[in-house]
Amino acid sequence: MPAPPIPASPGAVERAVALLRGLGAADIAHPGGTLLAHLRRVQRQLAAWDARPALQLAGLCHAFYGTDGFPEALLPLDRRGELAAAVGAEALVYLYASCDRGATYPTLADADGPFHDRFTGLSHVPEPQGRRDFAELSAANETDLARLDPAFRDQWGSELLGLFTRVRPLLSQPAWSDCQEVFAG
Repeated sequence: MPAPPIPASPGAVERAVALLRGLGAADIAHPGGTLLAHLRRVQRQLAAWDARPALQLAGLCHAFYGTDGFPEALLPLDRRGELAAAVGAEALVYLYASCDRGATYPTLADADGPFHDRFTGLSHVPEPQGRRDFAELSAANETDLARLDPAFRDQWGSELLGLFTRVRPLLSQPAWSDCQEVFAG
């Protein structure tokens, strides 16, 4: 029997949820209810996949700066230090939020594929761990949306299955299994 996943620090989770509530995430509509509900589901999904605690926290906080698919930011970029001080994992949150998906996704699986920052317009090559974290968080986010919103799954499922098939080497086995079940199932 595998060991249970190591959860993110309860204190960090509580601080993140308090900050999210204070910034209105519980009042922002999102598939499946509110943005806060979505973020909590993504965190729990990552924990179920046995993601490391920092990635679980990044899952909970991944929309602080908005994303390429959800432009509403809770916190402006000039306040990044507040998130870092409250919960840590800020670099992962920024990596996820900053992704220009159209420019980054085609070469995400390539070890030297450029990662395009939609905020700065610059590109860089993430370390292997950052690339794996980004792919795993992307899978948790997109599978949550597809599970709760059939229209989203119908519109994007085939494209997302293609993406996650290409980045399969970056995904954990549980994440890949869920991607197959949700998008091909």
